Amino acid sequence: MSKEVYFEKEGIKLLNGDCLEIMPFLEKESVDLIFADPPYRLSNGGITCKAGQIARVDKGYWDKSQGFDEDFKFTYNWIKLCQELLKPKGTIWISGTPHSIFQAGYALQSLGFKIMNEITWYKPNAPPNLSCRYFAHAHESIIWAKKTEEAKHTFNYKLMKEWDDKISPSGKQMRSIWSIPLTPLNEKKHGRHPTQKPLELLRRIILSSSNKGDLILDPFLGSGTTGVIAKRFNRKFVGIEIEREFCDLALRRIQKE
Repeated sequence: MSKEVYFEKEGIKLLNGDCLEIMPFLEKESVDLIFADPPYRLSNGGITCKAGQIARVDKGYWDKSQGFDEDFKFTYNWIKLCQELLKPKGTIWISGTPHSIFQAGYALQSLGFKIMNEITWYKPNAPPNLSCRYFAHAHESIIWAKKTEEAKHTFNYKLMKEWDDKISPSGKQMRSIWSIPLTPLNEKKHGRHPTQKPLELLRRIILSSSNKGDLILDPFLGSGTTGVIAKRFNRKFVGIEIEREFCDLALRRIQKE
């Protein structure tokens, strides 16, 4: 079992290994906020549009479905471990598509979490559906949940209300549909990850539901976007990533902050 500390300095810790093996060794009830972008299990021979061309969906072995029961077992187990790490007032954000998000929602409710919002991340520049047999996929869902029904969670309401005139015109409340383009090329200059999230998406998530000095955990670190925003806005951060090459990428991005 690998519990390797890949990097640790100034409130940032990156761990290289399987989150199911690492999280049991982290301090219980120590985390204020979790953002998780788990495998969507899409790499099973389908096709997608990449740079205007048909391409096979093959993100990596970690994205291949093991069948419904095994996929759900994995989802339930990592969410349960996250539950043990969250402070009583802590919250969790989980991203997904129809292939994975409903399993995550069911697991959360089974474990006693209170789902507060389902954010629709609308992608105005999403690629077309080349099979022409479905509507084009133009959004992802992000569930925001707190540990218990009674928990007094952090929500920086005023900041979100005043976020941006284009998002919250005339000081209206921010809605649960967020129009954010796909990750731009200038955010991939240090390397590429097949599921990299845009900085603006994590900026809203982290600033809306955490405060300076809070500890943020990302059990599926990927390209390190969560860590970049945590560092930029003075949060402590722990990221777990199974692939060493993506630890390298995440560290390059975080160090630039």
